[in-house]
Amino acid sequence: MTKMADSGSSVEIVEGCRLPVLRKNQEHEDEWPLAEILSVKEVSGRKLYYVHYIDFNKRLDEWVTADRLDMKKLQFPKKEAKTPTKNGLPGSRPSSPEREVKRKVEPVPLVPQVPPAPPVPSLPTSTEASPAAVYPAARETNTFKTREDHDQISSLTTNGTARRLIPSQPGRKRKANCGPADEDSQDSSDGIPSAPRMTGSLVSDRSHDDIVTRMKNIECIELGRHRLKPWYFSPYPQELTSLPILYLCEFCLKYLKSLKCLQRHLTKCNLRHPPGNEIYRKGTISFFEIDGRKNKNYSQNLCLLAKCFLDHKTLYYDTDPFLFYVMTEYDSKGFHIVGYFSKEKESTEDYNVACILTLPPYQRRGYGKLLIEFSYELSKVEGKTGTPEKPLSDLGLLSYRSYWSQTILEILMDLKPDNGERPQITINEISEITSVKKEDVISTLQYLNLINYYKGQYILTLSEDIVDGHERAMQKRHTRIDPKCLHFTPKDWSKRGKW
Repeated sequence: MTKMADSGSSVEIVEGCRLPVLRKNQEHEDEWPLAEILSVKEVSGRKLYYVHYIDFNKRLDEWVTADRLDMKKLQFPKKEAKTPTKNGLPGSRPSSPEREVKRKVEPVPLVPQVPPAPPVPSLPTSTEASPAAVYPAARETNTFKTREDHDQISSLTTNGTARRLIPSQPGRKRKANCGPADEDSQDSSDGIPSAPRMTGSLVSDRSHDDIVTRMKNIECIELGRHRLKPWYFSPYPQELTSLPILYLCEFCLKYLKSLKCLQRHLTKCNLRHPPGNEIYRKGTISFFEIDGRKNKNYSQNLCLLAKCFLDHKTLYYDTDPFLFYVMTEYDSKGFHIVGYFSKEKESTEDYNVACILTLPPYQRRGYGKLLIEFSYELSKVEGKTGTPEKPLSDLGLLSYRSYWSQTILEILMDLKPDNGERPQITINEISEITSVKKEDVISTLQYLNLINYYKGQYILTLSEDIVDGHERAMQKRHTRIDPKCLHFTPKDWSKRGKW
C-alpha cells in the first residue's frame, strides 16, 4: 500500500506536525518511522519538508518531498505557551567553539544519557552463587582472584581465571556535567559485547531548542580533496549557509564562499600543517598541540568545523581555556587533518578530553582509538588518571568502551602467575598503569559482565569468547601510539595566571 500525501489535499502541513515519513534505508527495507516537521519551503513550485525522525539521531534528518509523507496519520502540534523572545528572535544564543554555557538551572545533556552501569553486586549470604556471563561459559580461560586493597578496591588475579571485586569506598560525587561531548563513529565491531545501533539513537528532549539550531544549515563542505556532508547545525555566518558548497582551507581551516576565493587564499596561506607544536610523529601520523589563546582563529575555525559533526552543544567563542590536539596524516602536499580532541588546561574533574572527533572520511579506520590512546598517553606523562567529559555521545561511548575493554583485557591477559599462585592486581594498579580513572575501570568490568561471586570471593572470569573476541579486536589495531615518539612537557597552568 502506498502511503503518500494527497497533493490535492486541503490540509496544510505546518511546522511541528508529526506523521510517518518514508525513510530510505540502504541496509533494510524502507520504513515509515514517525517524524516531526521542522521546516517547510517551496523550491521551483514544489514544497519540501525538513523532517526529524523521532527517536533517531539528528544526523539522519533530511529534506523530503510530499510523496514520502503519510497524511492519513497526520498529528497537529499541541498548543504551547510561547517562550519569551528578544528582538523577535528566539532567546537562545548562537553557539561558538568549545565550552558548554553553564547555568544555575539543571543542565540538559549534550548527548543521549546512557544508563548507568549496574552496581557491583553486594556480598551474598550464601557461600556460592552461580556466575552470570554475557557469553556462554564455555571454557574459563582466565580468572583472577582478588586480595583486599588498602582502600577496599578489589584486586584481580591473573592465572587465567577470575578475580574478586570489593566495592570501593564512596568517593567525592561528581555532578552531572554538561560540558562538551565526544562523538566519534568508528571501531564499531571488535568482538566486545553489543553496541548502540548505528542507524539512529535516542536523543534527549530538544523541544526547547531554537528551531534554527535543530536543522542542518550547511549543504556541503569542501576540505582539501574531501567533500563532507555535515550532520548537524554549525554557527557559520548566515550569508554562507545558502551556498551549495562551503570551501575551507585544509591547513588553516578558514572558510571561504567560492572556489575562486579559496584559490586566491591558497596563494597567500603559508601553512602546511596546523599551527602550534608538533609533539608526536611516527610514520605518516603526527600530533600538533595548539593553544586556544595563542591560536584563537584556528581554534575557532576548528570548532566550527567540528560542530558540523557534533550534536548537543552550546558553544561560545572562548577558546582560551582549552588545548587542542590535532592528528594529521602527512604526504608530499602537507599535514592533512584527520581528527582532534580538546581538553581544558585546568580541569577540576580530572577530564582529559572535552571534545573528540574523527572526520568522516577517516572514520572506521581505527583513528578514533588512536586519538583516545594519545589522550591517555598525555595523562601518563602528566602523572594523572583521566576520563572524558560526560555524558558521552552514543558513538563516543562506543569508542571509549571498546578502548577501555581492550586496554584492561590486555593487562589481565598479560599477568603471570606468582609462585604457583594466581597473580593478583588491584583496580588501583590497573588505573595507575593505564591512566584510566578508577570509575571507568569498574564500569568497564561490569559492562563486560566479568564480575562473579565464587566460593566466598568476588572474581573476574574471562570466558573463552571474551578472550577470542579480544584477540580478534587486537589484530585489527594495526596502528598504536609509540610513547618513545611523544615529546611532550606538561605545563602547570595554575601558575600561569590567565593562561
